[in-house]
Amino acid sequence: MPAFRGVDHVSFSVTDLDRSERFYVDVLGLTQLMDFGYARILVDRPSGFMLSVVEHDAKAGGPFTELTTGLDHLGFAAESRDELVEWERRFDKYGVTYTPIRDMEFSYHLNFRDPDGIALEFSAPYPILTSWLEELRERDIPREEIQTRVGEYLASLQSGVPPMS
Repeated sequence: MPAFRGVDHVSFSVTDLDRSERFYVDVLGLTQLMDFGYARILVDRPSGFMLSVVEHDAKAGGPFTELTTGLDHLGFAAESRDELVEWERRFDKYGVTYTPIRDMEFSYHLNFRDPDGIALEFSAPYPILTSWLEELRERDIPREEIQTRVGEYLASLQSGVPPMS
C-alpha cells in the first residue's frame, strides 16, 4: 500500500477573499505564500501547514453550515488547555465567534468560526490519548483491543474514577 504522509493542505471556498485572508493572517498568524488573484495560499511557517482560500466567480454564497454534506469542521492541534485559554483571549481581541473551552472525553476543545462561518477547532489531547496514539504509531493494535480500552476508559469516566493518564 502506498504511504499516507499526512495532510498537505486544506482549501476553503469563501465569499470575500480579502476578508478571509485578513482573518487567517491576523487571527491565526498565517503568512501569505502566493496570490493567484482568485485564490491565496497561506502557510503556518513553523509547521508548514498550508491553507488556501478561494473565491469562485460562480459562488453560491451564503454562510457555511456543517449540516450540509461535506466538511463538518477543521481541527487544529494545540499543546494544552492553557494554550486554548490564550486562543480565547486572542479571539476576544479580534471579535471571533467561539464557544468556551469544553473538557470532552479525550481532549479539550475550543470551537470557533471564520468570517464565512466555517467551523474550526483547536483541541489539546489528554495524556491518555497522546500515549495511545504514540503506541499505535509503534505497533499494530488489534481493533478489539482498541475497542476494549476505549470502553473501559469511558466507563471509568461515568463511574467518577479519574481519567487514566
